Amino acid sequence: MEHRDNRSLPDSKGYFGEYGGSFVPPQLQPVLDEITAAYLKIKDDPSFNRELSDLYKHYVGRPSPVFRAERFSAAAGGADIYFKREDLNHTGAHKINHCLGEALLAKRMGKRKLIAETGAGQHGVALATAAALLGLECDIYMGEADIKKEHPNVSRMRVLGARVVPVAAGLGALKEAVDAAFEAYLKDPVNQLYAIGSVVGPHPFPMMVRDFQAVVGREAKEQFAASPGGLPDALVACVGGGSNALGLFTAFLSDDVAMYGVEPSGTGFGSGQHAATLTKGRPGVIHGFKCYLLQEEDGSPSKVYSAASGLDYPGVGPEHSYLKDTGRVSYVCASDAEAIDAFFALSRLEGIIPAIESAHAAAYAVKLAKELGKGKKILVNLSGRGDKDVDFVIGKYGAAYGL
Repeated sequence: MEHRDNRSLPDSKGYFGEYGGSFVPPQLQPVLDEITAAYLKIKDDPSFNRELSDLYKHYVGRPSPVFRAERFSAAAGGADIYFKREDLNHTGAHKINHCLGEALLAKRMGKRKLIAETGAGQHGVALATAAALLGLECDIYMGEADIKKEHPNVSRMRVLGARVVPVAAGLGALKEAVDAAFEAYLKDPVNQLYAIGSVVGPHPFPMMVRDFQAVVGREAKEQFAASPGGLPDALVACVGGGSNALGLFTAFLSDDVAMYGVEPSGTGFGSGQHAATLTKGRPGVIHGFKCYLLQEEDGSPSKVYSAASGLDYPGVGPEHSYLKDTGRVSYVCASDAEAIDAFFALSRLEGIIPAIESAHAAAYAVKLAKELGKGKKILVNLSGRGDKDVDFVIGKYGAAYGL
C-alpha cells in the first residue's frame, strides 16, 4: 500500500491506518475537539502562517543550512553524508519549530499556561522560550533521572521563567514525565494547553506537531533541488517519539528517496536495556493513542533505556507505526556504543558536537554510507546540539576517548 500525501492523513478521527485516535477520559475529549477545531482553522490562515514564518526567519534563524560533512564522510567511506543543521536553531534543536506553533495556537485560544513533558530537556527549553516570548506561564514535567543527567537544560528552563516539576515515579524518565504532565493537564484543561513534545499523544497532536515540523523537509528539498545532483538518495533521522524524523521525511514521502528511522538498541536486545519500539514492540495504547509499543504480557508499557534521554520512550508516533506497516520507511537501530562513537567522530572530524539523540542517526549513516557506496548522498537530520550531553558523556565515556 502506498503512502498518500500526508495532508490526507490522519483521517477525521485521528487515525493513520489503525494507529492514532484518541483514547482519553470522556471529560477531556471536548477539550481536544476544541483544540482540533482551532488548529484546523488556523493552519491555513494566512495571518497565522505569516506570523509563524516571520518568527522562523527572524527569531529561530531559519532556514537551517545543509552541510556536506567531507571529513566525516571520508572516514565512513562510501556515500557523501550531509547534515540538516537543526542544531543551529535558536535553543539548539528542532523542538522550537513546533513549540512556537503550539504557543501561538494557545495564545489565539486564550490559554494562560503551557504545560509539557521533557526528556532530554530540549522540548522543555524550546517551550519555555516560546512561553517567555509570548507572555505565557509554563510548567515543564521532567523525570528526576533526566534532571540529574541534563542539568544544563534544567537551568536554562528556570532562567527562562518556567517551573520545572521533578517526577520521581518509576524510572524518573520520559514516560513518567508524560504521565505526570497528563495528570496535571486533566486538572485544568480550560486554562492550559498541553504542548506535547513529539508526534505522539491523542489526536490532534501527532498531526499538529508533524505539520509544524514539516518545515525541515520542505527546506531540505528546496536546498537539494537548487544544488547539482538533485535530491538525496537516502534520509536518516533518529526516532524516539519521532518528530524530527517526520519533520524531515514528510516532504519526501512521494519521492524516490529511501528513508531510515534509527531507534536506540541501547546496550543490546539481550540485556533488555533498549527503547527500540518499532523493532521489538507490538500494537498497543499509551498516553491516549494507539501505536507500536514496548509492553509486558499484560499490555502495560515496558521499562525502556537509552543513553539518549530523548529516545527512551516505550511508544512512538502513530504515523511512524503506519509507515512501518506500509514499508515506506525502514526502521533500524544504533546502540549506545555506536552513538557515542559517532558523537566523538563528528565532534573531532567536523567540529560539530551533536546531541546523543542525533548521534544515533549519524552512527547509522556511517553504516549506510558503506552500503550505498561512492556517488550516493545521505541526508541526516542533525536534530540537536550536544551541549546538554557533554558532562554526561565525559563522565561516563570520556576515559575511552582520551579525556
